[in-house]
Amino acid sequence: MPIRTIIKKNTYFDSVSLMALSTRANNIEGIKQVNIAMGTTMNKEVLKNTGLYTEAVDDAGKGDLMIVIEGLEGFDLDDLTVKVEEAMVRKSEKKGMSDTVYSSVEAAVQDNEGANIAVISVPGTYAARVARKALEQGLHVMMFSDNVSLEDEIRLKKEAHEKGLFVMGPDCGTAIINGTGLCFANGVRRGNIGVVAASGTGAQEVSVRIHDFGGGISQLIGTGGRDLSAEVGGIMMLDGIKALADDEDTKIIVLVSKPPSGEVAKKIYAEVKNTEKPVVICFIGGDKEAIKASGAYYAKTTKQAALLAVTLSGVPEETINRHALNLPLIEEVKSKLNPQQKYIRGLFCGGTICEETASLVREKYPNVYSNIANIDLGDDQFTQGKPHPMIDPSLRLERIVKEAKDPEVGVIVLDIILGYGAHEDPVEVTLPAIREAKTIAEKEGRHLEILAFVLGTDRDPQNFDLQVKKLMDEGVTISSSSENTGLLSRGFVEKEVM
Repeated sequence: MPIRTIIKKNTYFDSVSLMALSTRANNIEGIKQVNIAMGTTMNKEVLKNTGLYTEAVDDAGKGDLMIVIEGLEGFDLDDLTVKVEEAMVRKSEKKGMSDTVYSSVEAAVQDNEGANIAVISVPGTYAARVARKALEQGLHVMMFSDNVSLEDEIRLKKEAHEKGLFVMGPDCGTAIINGTGLCFANGVRRGNIGVVAASGTGAQEVSVRIHDFGGGISQLIGTGGRDLSAEVGGIMMLDGIKALADDEDTKIIVLVSKPPSGEVAKKIYAEVKNTEKPVVICFIGGDKEAIKASGAYYAKTTKQAALLAVTLSGVPEETINRHALNLPLIEEVKSKLNPQQKYIRGLFCGGTICEETASLVREKYPNVYSNIANIDLGDDQFTQGKPHPMIDPSLRLERIVKEAKDPEVGVIVLDIILGYGAHEDPVEVTLPAIREAKTIAEKEGRHLEILAFVLGTDRDPQNFDLQVKKLMDEGVTISSSSENTGLLSRGFVEKEVM
């Protein structure tokens, strides 16, 4: 296939912009793949791994933009190049509106006196330096950037703590501050439930379920996935708890994460004991007795955490639709799968949803781990130099087709994540792969169950009902929550003898 490499010297784009640009470019007819990235060593390695490397990229420096285009046979590469560059031109939807570009954090603050938070999405190599400048300007920081060193994270969070500021992240994908969603966030109503989360999609799932059950969010504070490690010490989780305890609009506090390290857990439970407001803790796979001993409400799953928080917030239980598990559906799907089809393949954009589904399957079959292979395609190993799968699902589309070819696979599980920052129509771009997967199975005389969990609300820009309808029209089974996704998938492949 023909490949063209374009190097734009001294042209910088942040990682969020690059994600959006890559998604737009990869949707152009005639394009096999496009990689738009800064000329870092890591990004050059990605080009080698994806077959897009040419000698021209050797001339790109860290501050240069690389555009590598691979076209399909029969399409003019000059024409494709023009279309890719046109897709990169930012156009405002509103006449007369345009992006304002500043040369420094200081200049941005000077021009926006009321600003109190900086969202940082530059490459990890530069993120700590920019974050430090933001803290010096008295700004809270949300670091969307990943690949920031542990040492820099610790230094930044200690400095922020001393200044009474937050550093959410690095690798923090979700926050809702004073009703405004930052980076990946869903449209949820405001209310009196505050959330502190060390997981992006876990935070999204809890906030969406709270909205679904009739409650609302006061604040949602992300900490980044490493915050509860022994090295970082839970600095932001602890500061987040204190901030919500002091917040007049917050009446209930929810904590969401994978289990903290032992010493950090003790600090969190001690802080919870000193908090007068009700606290619900959902540490996926966490210690139930230790959580209850702290005086907190224990939630095994994100759905249970949302239910507890909503009922504690004053929403009448009789008004809550709990979305009970469809037991007849489980028996119906089981009857379609042959004895050989005992495996689940979970292909996820969200790490917490991935972990929650896997933990529920393992709970049913504690000695059988091989019946589920969950992959978090949003993990750093899959996103180095590439857009997050919530924006560009191309890697997952390939895996859907690949897993469909395995005759022992009975269920393929997908999370479809809606909200601000996510793909504008995630179902539409996924349908061709779903159709191909089902066709592969049908030709071999077997049923393949596609189970999808649509994480979103009626306020999200992608139109939740339409996304669900498109999936159902293709015969995809819909799950109502992350918890139900795990319970349904394990029920579908349940055999008499495991």
